[in-house]
Amino acid sequence: MAAPTPRSAESPRQISYRISHQTEYHYSEPVAACQNQIRMQPVDGGNLVCHDTLVRIDPDPNSWDEHSDYFGNLVTTFSIESIHTALRVVVESRVTVTKPVISDAEALIPWEQALREQTGWLNPHIEEHRYRSPRIVPSDSFAAYAGESFAPGRKIVEAALDLTRRINHDFRYDSTATTVDTTTEEAFGLRAGVCQDFAHVEIACLRSIGLAARYVSGYLRTEPPPGKERLVGADESHAWLEIYAGEELGWLGLDPTNACLVSTDHIPICVGRDYGDVSPMRGVVLGGGTNTLKVSVDVAPVEANSAPASTSGKDAGESSLGKP
Repeated sequence: MAAPTPRSAESPRQISYRISHQTEYHYSEPVAACQNQIRMQPVDGGNLVCHDTLVRIDPDPNSWDEHSDYFGNLVTTFSIESIHTALRVVVESRVTVTKPVISDAEALIPWEQALREQTGWLNPHIEEHRYRSPRIVPSDSFAAYAGESFAPGRKIVEAALDLTRRINHDFRYDSTATTVDTTTEEAFGLRAGVCQDFAHVEIACLRSIGLAARYVSGYLRTEPPPGKERLVGADESHAWLEIYAGEELGWLGLDPTNACLVSTDHIPICVGRDYGDVSPMRGVVLGGGTNTLKVSVDVAPVEANSAPASTSGKDAGESSLGKP
């Protein structure tokens, strides 16, 4: 998960990116068969347009299926039924991200109005994000923490950003403090963790006062120190959240790891109730002994009108997804 990264004062209106996400497993013993799901392919929606996506898998899968899950995320399921000692999955995409625009009128909406506009049977896909999920359980403790930002009548954008900044200030970014299985309550008590924990805690706070909030996984463009070249493969997966801020504004992205509103440095890939809905890769193997995992992510800005990645010549281990 990405560590805090200093953000520029003003984001450009629109940025196009080439993204490469490479996952490699090496096994101490032969694997007889495996079945996996990946959620690494961007889809059109919100402030993102996906121009093309290419998936390569080695060894070649024996079966391959693509579908959209309940939340609209693109999922590839594949199985390998031959002996292998390593597995390599590469997902390459080209996307364009547009900076969200908040009008003066939208910025003045009180948070109680946003709460009223997200309830009821007409908004089932919004209201479901107001309640507990497997990894996030609302509580009085989370509500009390959120209440310091969401005073009566306070504007939704102002209150949400204040909560985001307070979590950033009060919590320590520490990759050794938590694991992928650390509960949200434990991370809240530790006041430490990584971006997954920061996002879970803020979602728990928002849901505890009745507001809809959902988990977002994706990528964050990192900026090298002044005078240094960017390192290829040094970018990482990142996590943030979105709050439903009313009918006019819709879903508003918040990044508590970096104390900011989401903009063109953030590239969304999947949304869900919590991390359990959007983990990039999951699966089962038969055999394999112990394994080592290596993940490399590269996020490179490109010209918006540059040529798309090739999507020709696909076979069992290569598929073009998204827009042609």
